[in-house]
Amino acid sequence: MRTLTLLCLFQLVLLWSGNRSLAAPSGTPRPNFVVVFIDDMGWGDLSCFGNKEGKTPHIDRLAAEGGRFSRFYVNSPICSPSRCALVTGQYPQRCRITSFLNSRADNARRGVADWLDPKTPTLPRLLQPAGYATGHFGKWHLGGQRDVANAPAIREYGFDASLTNFEGMGPKLLPLTQKPGDREPGRIWQDAERLGGPFAWTQRAEITGGFVQAAIGFMQKAAADGRRFYVNVWPDDVHTPLWPPVTDWGEGKRQKYLAVLENMDRQLGRLFDYLRSEPALRDNTVVLLCSDNGHEPGAGSAGELRGCKGTLYEGGIRSPLVVWAPGFIPADKAGFHNGESVLAAFDLAPSLLALAKVPLPPDVAMDGRDCADVLLGKAVRDRGAPVFWRRPPDRKRMDGFPEDNLPDLAVRDGEWKLFCAYDGAGARLFRPASDPGEVKDLAAAHPEVTERLKRAVLQWHAAMPADNGPALGKVKPQ
Repeated sequence: MRTLTLLCLFQLVLLWSGNRSLAAPSGTPRPNFVVVFIDDMGWGDLSCFGNKEGKTPHIDRLAAEGGRFSRFYVNSPICSPSRCALVTGQYPQRCRITSFLNSRADNARRGVADWLDPKTPTLPRLLQPAGYATGHFGKWHLGGQRDVANAPAIREYGFDASLTNFEGMGPKLLPLTQKPGDREPGRIWQDAERLGGPFAWTQRAEITGGFVQAAIGFMQKAAADGRRFYVNVWPDDVHTPLWPPVTDWGEGKRQKYLAVLENMDRQLGRLFDYLRSEPALRDNTVVLLCSDNGHEPGAGSAGELRGCKGTLYEGGIRSPLVVWAPGFIPADKAGFHNGESVLAAFDLAPSLLALAKVPLPPDVAMDGRDCADVLLGKAVRDRGAPVFWRRPPDRKRMDGFPEDNLPDLAVRDGEWKLFCAYDGAGARLFRPASDPGEVKDLAAAHPEVTERLKRAVLQWHAAMPADNGPALGKVKPQ
């Protein structure tokens, strides 16, 4: 398999064709959608969410022109299941994806699938018959990694075109690495060349820009063809290992992280500027930006929240959410902050389908709820149902987090959040709105709430396919 220049690779990626016979009828406005899913960014890492150390002016401007949500949750504190929930609108446990996808042996050890079943209904596949051009540009991590070389190609999940990294099948950008003093760049993830191609090698610090460039080309082609589009831009940033630009190299993990964060913001700025540049795009595009899970200890920050990536505490599962939609958000609501509505990532799929006027087929059900009016600043309400979590099977403890016995299950229902073990033992009850650090256990003071939520989360847990979390939770750390 040969290495291609970026320009040739993008030209190949854009050789897609779609069904245009089912385009939206004249006079029926249907938005374009762009979903930016950042990797391992903490709840408190954006400037508009309180970060005083790093600056993210392009994302901040997006929030100032649109809105931001500070009670938005993802459906897992770790990568692959979080991505699964967003693209399917379902709890990832239904798909047997409950931790990051790894080698075949490690997947079997943890009781998780090797890839997302391509028969699973996905948001892009449901949008395609309505005439949408669908593209995925960035990290996938739902099949095709390490020694799993026979996973379905990304296009089999309802995408007309894709460009990914070392954790997906199909055309990809692979990372060159360089630090101050290096004469020649190094290469990591070289084995990923066998996971489909064509591929191009480019500086790790510029890969987000590569995904942005490909996404813009895809959107330009869709616009020229008179089609609406749904586009994922899922950068590798700000996941470790951290490779900031050589000119911005900092000392220490946190400083390198901030340099990567700011560099990512600059590269995403080109995407946002493009969408603003054409009135037809600006007035008919919805952009959603969030993180797939909490920060890695020592790198990002959860602000005032307890916990980090891999934990069911707020810092592991609460994500900053920014929504930009000038043509759909009321003018007097621009720059709104919703700090009350409890929403979750699996609500995005049914919400976007509602905006696109695409009904769910009779044989398709989603766990997520239509919250389109909330996302567009037209209402302030909760999603109307609890959200449940199960910890990743291999995360009874998290490296860098000072706690040896992490909760197995969690539920958020209105003002309440409860943790417990798989069998309901050790239930703890909190009010995250007034206690974001989850310090004051209210279980003894509210036994009726504790019992109700414990029953609910245990019933949900029993209804989901099992993984190997109970057995792995008994293994002592080395």
